[in-house]
Amino acid sequence: MAASAGAMDLAEKARGKYAALSFATIAVVVGLPLWWKTTETNRASLPYSEIANLDTLMFQLTVPISVVFARGALPGDQERKLPFRQSQKAETPLNPKTSVTAHYQISYRRATPQEEQALSQASGQGDVVLPAQETPAGSLTIYVIPPSSHLLPQETTMYIGKHRSAVIRAPRGAADPLVAVSAQIQQVTRVMSFSAESITGALSDRMPILQPGTEWKRPFKSSLGYEITFSLLNPDPKAHDVHWDIEGAIRRYVEPLLGKLRSVAEISVDSQILYYAALGVTPRFDAPSSSYILGAHSLPHVINPVEARLGSSAASLYPVLNFLLYVPERSHAPLYIQDKDGTAVPTNAFHSPRWGGIMVYNVEPEAASETSFPRRVDVDMVQVMEVFLAQLRLLFGILPVPLPEGAVLESFGNEGLSTWELDRLLWARTVENVATVATTLTSLAQLLEKISNIVIQDDVASQVFCAVESAQKALLDLGVGRLESAFQASKEAIMSSERAFFDPSLLHLLYFPDDQKFAIYIPLFLPMAVPILLSLAKIVREARESKKAATKMD
Repeated sequence: MAASAGAMDLAEKARGKYAALSFATIAVVVGLPLWWKTTETNRASLPYSEIANLDTLMFQLTVPISVVFARGALPGDQERKLPFRQSQKAETPLNPKTSVTAHYQISYRRATPQEEQALSQASGQGDVVLPAQETPAGSLTIYVIPPSSHLLPQETTMYIGKHRSAVIRAPRGAADPLVAVSAQIQQVTRVMSFSAESITGALSDRMPILQPGTEWKRPFKSSLGYEITFSLLNPDPKAHDVHWDIEGAIRRYVEPLLGKLRSVAEISVDSQILYYAALGVTPRFDAPSSSYILGAHSLPHVINPVEARLGSSAASLYPVLNFLLYVPERSHAPLYIQDKDGTAVPTNAFHSPRWGGIMVYNVEPEAASETSFPRRVDVDMVQVMEVFLAQLRLLFGILPVPLPEGAVLESFGNEGLSTWELDRLLWARTVENVATVATTLTSLAQLLEKISNIVIQDDVASQVFCAVESAQKALLDLGVGRLESAFQASKEAIMSSERAFFDPSLLHLLYFPDDQKFAIYIPLFLPMAVPILLSLAKIVREARESKKAATKMD
């Protein structure tokens, strides 16, 4: 009986050992991998190295220029050299991670018979009719006419067209006409193509320090769309019954300009009339002129009180450009704006960078016999729109360009914007878009590397790859002079990078940090792990004791 009981004890111990080993094996081989797999964070791969390369932006901007010589513009020996090509380069280092290099690919050739016929016409009273030629965005065509040509008035040495073409008069008596023409070409290029100042302004986010006095030039940042709001402020409707034909003015003066700008971004326009909306600043009475004055120091305090009445722009998807026409109340009329020097502003208006503009519209004083109120006031929309359109150009970064001496600029007509001005805007917006994409993707990559438990879904990774690919394509297209293609690629890069950066799945607050994970899983696994670990420790201890007993018996 004792032997049978001992055998049963040994069998029970062996069964307990095998059970403990089985539980431990299942927990290690099956349980741990299954738990690890079901609780791991899904993180799709991202192009971290390519994003790091985008952080260093060395822009290569190529401008194709075609120089066409009319018959007699060059001496015979130099004319025989045509056609030929020339390349010029100008580098603008901005900081260790950003630089801009402009490449001007200049091709010289003779005029075709059709071009000769157009260039041989005598100038009339109107604009010069240049040869019809389709040129891609970002490129220029410059015609060189003989010194004795009657295409331009004799006192005019340069004619800047509203499209992508210009005419220059070959200098008379130059020692080397080609060198002299090359200097004129540089002057035309500074007017009709991008400048170092415009590109530097587009990269202001990568260079936060602005030059003193340039704050007024800050345009709206590049965006996929804009909303323009025209507001009429009538603080004294009991005295003034103001009427403005804003719909007709938008149709006649604003829409032709926006028609061209819509190739850059989506633009919507609306209008409103606000009654009893005052400026919030008490103007100063000027006794000598019997008028009221708004000094330059008061202008910054005008916007905030007025903005509260305009409606919140927080609900808007795009930046809002505000244009306010203010009709002073009868007790503060006439009202004039003065600059820092105390001089009256001719337009009686001012603009705030990246916000909009305000114009004060004074009503003609009533006659002594006039006693009926409110007086009907018809706003001169031509005068108002001249101011608002000039402010609109400034807010979009379309700054006036100084012309060389002897240069004449073709009238832009009702469009209010030349084709080469639109190209200048495209150059700046494309560079700004690429720089914004690089900043967004770099910030996103740093965030995802720092917080390891954020889920990176496949669609987010796809947007990141698309943004990187589009940004690289934009840089490549800029380098070969395909401006329109580069701009479209930069817009795609902006959209993809913003979708990835603002994806809801990247909210790290939705996920537990590691210490909270331990606090959750330890109460679950510890009761199960303690018996298994104690059994394994007992098995190891008994194995050691049996090994020592066998050694003593030997």
